Amino acid sequence: MPSLRRTLLPHITCICFILFPFFAMASETGKAEAALPLNDLRTFTEIFSRIKQAYVEPVEDRTLLENAIHGMLDGLDPHSLYLEKEAFSDLQINTQGQFGGLGIEVEMDGGFVRVITPIDDTPALRAGILPRDLIIKIDDKPIKGLKLQDAVNLMRGEPGTQITLTIVRDGQSKPLVITLVRDVIKVASVKSRTLEKGYGYIRITQFQVSTGTDLLKAIRELQHDNSPLNGIVLDLRNNPGGVLSAAVEVSDAFLTGGLIVYTKGRMENSEIRYNAVADDPSKGVPLVVLINGGSASASEIVAGALQDHQRAVILGTTSFGKGSVQTILPLNNERALKLTTARYFTPNGRSIQAEGITPHLVINNAKVTALTESSIGYKEADLKGHLENDNGNKETASAGNQKSLPETDFQLNEALNLLKGINIISRYTRQQIPATQ
Repeated sequence: MPSLRRTLLPHITCICFILFPFFAMASETGKAEAALPLNDLRTFTEIFSRIKQAYVEPVEDRTLLENAIHGMLDGLDPHSLYLEKEAFSDLQINTQGQFGGLGIEVEMDGGFVRVITPIDDTPALRAGILPRDLIIKIDDKPIKGLKLQDAVNLMRGEPGTQITLTIVRDGQSKPLVITLVRDVIKVASVKSRTLEKGYGYIRITQFQVSTGTDLLKAIRELQHDNSPLNGIVLDLRNNPGGVLSAAVEVSDAFLTGGLIVYTKGRMENSEIRYNAVADDPSKGVPLVVLINGGSASASEIVAGALQDHQRAVILGTTSFGKGSVQTILPLNNERALKLTTARYFTPNGRSIQAEGITPHLVINNAKVTALTESSIGYKEADLKGHLENDNGNKETASAGNQKSLPETDFQLNEALNLLKGINIISRYTRQQIPATQ
């Protein structure tokens, strides 16, 4: 498993994080830990001194100390990081939904840069970058041997400038060379539309501070445009996560009560329980949630809560499996520590760490080719002198050259068909229930 994880310009908040006062944590840690290991500290200072004296080139004290800090965190887990001034600023800006770069979530994997997921409406997605792609070269510079931050810096640049990535992709015999144009990325957290009359679609690209409010607005618009609203598809595919509170708000929008998620850690104030309120803005409408291997962290909190409460059918493929919570601990000099402080659990007590959420219906995405109906034979409309239809339809809608939903998004089409089936069965069941005398 990689030791660092970053996102391009700035770092996408792909993990659930919360803010805790640094001094509170330091106090608790001081009570729990024994005295500092003096012999190990002597070893550290001796190594520090030897490097200063004997390394082939002069090295500043600050550089050595910051390298030591990075080394401490590298030995923990992939999500604990020391955020220098620029990275900390990027993290804060990103939660508001605007940043510059390529629009990909990345991590280190075996000395190379692994793509977790491309973000909607970004240069990476438009260029065809896929989850699990392994970046081995940036322009003419090999990745092997670089730190993740160094690789990220190479991929940064002014909007409008070109960059060439050489990637290795599963199933491809040769590396792919892909040229992208850097851009200012503005991520709309929530997007919605009507799939067919009565059936709505809501896409959450990542969990930002405003996601909960944006979701409620999308639900109201779908309810206004569809009377009645018979079902919603909530698309969390390739959603890398984000702000924990936003995941709670999204889950709460579809629940009428009960536990949404809880966290457990060594610190007393890291054990928190989040519960839904009685109000249900969705009005109990049938719900299908789409997930895949790019759905991580906050996405898994939502999918797990809705699955445990039997509020939604989860469809797609197993999610990423990130079940830890990171605390942002501000330090001096505008720096911060992003430290894994807890694990989160679904309402039924499931930890999805390194396992993910398994859908009710495992359906891989696929390319579907529409078959042209045979032209052999006739229909009533082909017969000379046939009677006209008297339903008042003067014109017949034509799809023209537009591709159908099964051709463009097989999983979404299956979700829509499932909602239609639920609606049909529900209506049939209601008709069979005798009236109370």
